[in-house]
Amino acid sequence: MPWWDLGSLSRLKNFSGLFQNKMQEVQLGSHTVRRDVYDLHHAILGLLFSVLVTGVITDAIKDAVGRPRPDFFWRCFPDGKDVYNQLGNVVCHGKKSVIKEGHKSFPSGHTSWSFAGLGFLSLYLSGKIQVFNRKGHVAKLCIVFLPLLFASLVGVSLVDDYWHHWEDVFAGGLLGFIVATFCYLQFFPPPYHAQGWGPYAYFQVLEESHSVTQAATIVSGCNVPVTEAQVENQEDETSIHGCMGLSLARNSGLALEELESGRR
Repeated sequence: MPWWDLGSLSRLKNFSGLFQNKMQEVQLGSHTVRRDVYDLHHAILGLLFSVLVTGVITDAIKDAVGRPRPDFFWRCFPDGKDVYNQLGNVVCHGKKSVIKEGHKSFPSGHTSWSFAGLGFLSLYLSGKIQVFNRKGHVAKLCIVFLPLLFASLVGVSLVDDYWHHWEDVFAGGLLGFIVATFCYLQFFPPPYHAQGWGPYAYFQVLEESHSVTQAATIVSGCNVPVTEAQVENQEDETSIHGCMGLSLARNSGLALEELESGRR
């Protein structure tokens, strides 16, 4: 290769390196945006599934059990006077809708919904801030327990207002948190996992993009030797043609000299 092509080749290599770095930065930025989109999408889906499934299960159990609320007496007898028939059965003279609602004590719907939503948020935060990375950050645990504390206060207020028994609140909280755990694990790895900070879908797309990038790298690596071989062949052909041109020029020069000397 001529010496004046060495500088252009080095500049070309530098340009290709800068181009590859810029492409990697663009790919990293696209991965970041894609990660945020997948994360938000699956977080909203998981939260909605958790609340809806908990609501359906809670209402089904309420209608099946029919346990009276602690304030059922005042629902049945708004004036405080109990009435019985001739057989000794209770005769409620309150509003039918209020009396029907008074038979839906177990489990607590507000508590189950609170633990379904806030429990999902607690699991989501524990995965995001990596609470279970074995580094002993107590502040992270406080952040995770904060949503559960709010959900517990909802249940305590229901017991205090005589809307539910403590067993109703306990069962509702347990039901909501179990459903939230199942819905969270449907979209995200466990919080103690090394990849617990992102959804399953993001890591699947990331693996696919890595496989495509590796395949493209392999193909480009296979094409480089072919190009170099082609360049070498072209250089060899050029040198052969040059030699042939020199030999032809020499033969023609000898022929002209012979003609001038009068040999022919």
